[in-house]
Amino acid sequence: MSEPLSLEGFPAERQRPGPPRSRRLAPAWAWASLLAAGLIAAPLAAVLVTAVAPLGADQAHIVQTLLPDLLVNSVLLAVLVGVMAAGMGAVTAWLVASCAFRGRGLIEIALLLPLAMPAYVCGYAYVWLLDVAGPVQTTLREVTGLRWGEYWFPEIRSLPGAALMLAAVLYPYVYLLCRNAFLQQSVCLLEASRTLGHGLPRTFLHVALPMARPALAGGVALVLMETLADFGTVQHFAVRTFTTGIYDAWFGLADRPAAAQLATALMGLVAMLLLAERASRGGRRFHPTTTRSPPLRPVVLHGWKEAAAILACALPVCLGFVIPAAVLFGLMLEGGDPLDPRRTVPYALNSVTLAGITAGLAVALAALLAWGQRLHPSRLRASANRVAALGYALPGSVIAVGALVPFAIFDNALDAWMRARFGISTGLLLSGSIAALVFAYLVRFLGVALSAVESGLARIRPSLFGAARVLGRTPGQAVRSVELPLARGALMTAGVLVFVDTMKELPATLIVRPFDFDTLAVRVHNLASDERLAEASTAALLIVLVGLLPVAALVRGMRRG
Repeated sequence: MSEPLSLEGFPAERQRPGPPRSRRLAPAWAWASLLAAGLIAAPLAAVLVTAVAPLGADQAHIVQTLLPDLLVNSVLLAVLVGVMAAGMGAVTAWLVASCAFRGRGLIEIALLLPLAMPAYVCGYAYVWLLDVAGPVQTTLREVTGLRWGEYWFPEIRSLPGAALMLAAVLYPYVYLLCRNAFLQQSVCLLEASRTLGHGLPRTFLHVALPMARPALAGGVALVLMETLADFGTVQHFAVRTFTTGIYDAWFGLADRPAAAQLATALMGLVAMLLLAERASRGGRRFHPTTTRSPPLRPVVLHGWKEAAAILACALPVCLGFVIPAAVLFGLMLEGGDPLDPRRTVPYALNSVTLAGITAGLAVALAALLAWGQRLHPSRLRASANRVAALGYALPGSVIAVGALVPFAIFDNALDAWMRARFGISTGLLLSGSIAALVFAYLVRFLGVALSAVESGLARIRPSLFGAARVLGRTPGQAVRSVELPLARGALMTAGVLVFVDTMKELPATLIVRPFDFDTLAVRVHNLASDERLAEASTAALLIVLVGLLPVAALVRGMRRG
């Protein structure tokens, strides 16, 4: 028998490329993941701890008089927005995936445009357009000769009106996920339904939509979380929800325990919505049983069917982007922000600076967490990553309250120690600072960056990393030279998404921002609150223009797909 081949003489790194050095690095990755998860979970723990405080007079008043109203309004708003967004998103996704009609390629991209429109900006535009003193009702009175009160007109500043505004800009979450689900479904099932005499509507309701239920549920879950997190829209529409209650308790009553207790109730409501959807699915599966199926062949529409499909797809785009953007542009041309541009520029600089810092830190932290789990997978690190991503499921007002509590405790403890030791008062160093605001943004949007980075890494074959290790690269060198260039697109996408979300974030900015430090979102909110919508149009359009960046990234990804 021949003797086994020996690897003596080769460098030790080539004999055993992975395990020795990986074991030395594993504790560092593990501690980084646990530290990040602990930092992100700190505001949530602070909210829960503060909420344990006994009820005072203000808290008892809130529980007895306001809490039922806040709960009912929040649930009704979530239900209405969820139903409308699910309908608009699923129907438009099915039409562009299964039907062929004129302008389909353009409409497929245009359906993403409402993502660039913040809900509160859309609400401000529609209030100006449809309110009693707006051009629509003014023209109606001039044409008919009727006075206000002598005709019926839907009240825009109402709970259904706020729900329509939110659904008009949030339905793309459902559209994106359902479109991908419809394109990946088995054509055999759809054609079997057609051969049994079912048309497109019945095939959609009885076959395609049930198979796409996980995607639909995922999109609706994102819509509900954004709805419960909204502050600017519901406040402007005079709808009292948990977010407005938290803001009023914090600033109106100056009662932090009351704000923390409302934030805890809101966290519980979000958790109940997510658990209810997961429990309703049970153990059922929604995937095709074979991969041997041809691509989906769109059905060519003609006549009134084509016109109906174009109208159904164009209506959400007009409602969520074209009309409010046109209103804002007209207001800007008519008047716009009266401030000198030199006084307006600081608002944009503040927004861009905060968004840039947050995006850079979020991408770096997400890359650390994602590669830590990729190189040294374990349940502990996976759980830490999931905890670090929890912030996106919570409203900005909850995170703001939670972020200020530990910062205030630290500032007070440091101030007391400095007074006792040196007789010097340090005041509030971190509370209400840019550092606290960036930290609140990180807690809120780290989940967005982590999801984008993880999805990008999932498309990189592990064999490439192994090949680099066989060629003598260390794990760090293999990541830098092989995987990092391949994941550059995912990292850029993560940065763009966090940047734009930070530009649009309102409740966390209002609560945590330093004194006399305004952003574009705060500028729009302050002017709109004073009914100066024409003056708010300039800053609102700047936010919308920045919001077009992720839309461009999504369109690029769709074309590649």
